Amino acid sequence: MRGLLAVEAAGAAAASASVLNGAVDWWRDVNESPLWQDRIFHALAVLYGIVSAVALIQLIRIECRVPEYGWTTQKVFHFLNFLVNGVRSVVFVLRRNVQLVEPEIIQHVLLDMPGLAFFTTYALLVLFWAEIYYQARAMSTDGLRPTFYWINSVVYAIQIILWLVLWWKPVRVMVILSKMFFAGVSLFAALGFVLYGGRLFLMLQRFPVESKGRRKKLQEVGYVTTICFSCFLIRCVMMCLNAFDKAADLDVLNHPILNFFYYLLVEIVPSALVLFILRKLPPKRGITQYHPIH
Repeated sequence: MRGLLAVEAAGAAAASASVLNGAVDWWRDVNESPLWQDRIFHALAVLYGIVSAVALIQLIRIECRVPEYGWTTQKVFHFLNFLVNGVRSVVFVLRRNVQLVEPEIIQHVLLDMPGLAFFTTYALLVLFWAEIYYQARAMSTDGLRPTFYWINSVVYAIQIILWLVLWWKPVRVMVILSKMFFAGVSLFAALGFVLYGGRLFLMLQRFPVESKGRRKKLQEVGYVTTICFSCFLIRCVMMCLNAFDKAADLDVLNHPILNFFYYLLVEIVPSALVLFILRKLPPKRGITQYHPIH
C-alpha cells in the first residue's frame, strides 16, 4: 500500500514538474518570438489608442458644453490623457524601430517621457482635489499652483540631467539611478493621492447625509484615490525591480509579456477607469468647482 502511494506521489510530482516546464517553455517561446513580440506590442498600441481616443472625445464634449471657460483643469487633464496615451500608442507601434534608434539615450527618452507626462497628468488631479479641500475649509489656495509647477519643474529638470549624464557616460549605475528616481517620483505621486484624496474623502464623509451629490462624490473620490494610489505604488515596486533585476527589465524587446501586464496595470486600466468615473460633464452655469488653468 505504501509503495502504491509512493508511486502515485511520484507520478503527481512528475506531472506537476511537466506542467511547470511546459509553462516555462511557453513563456520563453513567446518572449523570444518576433511574431509574438510584435503582436503584444501592437495590442498595447491599440489599447493605448482607444484610451487616447476616449480622452479626446471627452475633451471635445466638455469644450462643446462650456467653451466660454477656456482651458480649465478638467480640460487640461483630458488633453494630457489624450497626449500621453497617444504617444504611448505610437511608441508601441514602432517599438522594434525604437530599439534600434541611436544614440541609445533617445530610446530612454522615448520610453520614459510618457511616464513623466503620466505623472504630471495625475498630479494635476491631486492639485484639483487639494484646491477643493482648501476652499471647503476656507483656507488659502494661492500656493498650490506654484507648488505644482515647481514640483513638476524639479522632476523634469532632474530627469533631464540624468539623461544627459547617461548620454555622456552610459554606465549601469546611471541606468539604475534613473530608474530609482522614477520609482521615487511614483511613490511621491501615490502618497499625494493618499494625502489629498484621503482628506477629501474624510471631509465628504462628514457632510450631512442629505447633501446633494454627497454619495456619488464620495464614491468618485474613493474609487479614483484607490485606483491611482495602487497604480503608482505598483509602478514604484516594478521600477525598483526593473533597476536591479535583468529578468524584470521593461526596456527590452524580449520581455513582451512583462511589458503587457505592467503597462496594462499601471497606465491603461487606471486611465480607462478614471476616465469612466470622471465622465460626467460640467454644468453649463453655476460652476463652483471648475477651476481654469492660468
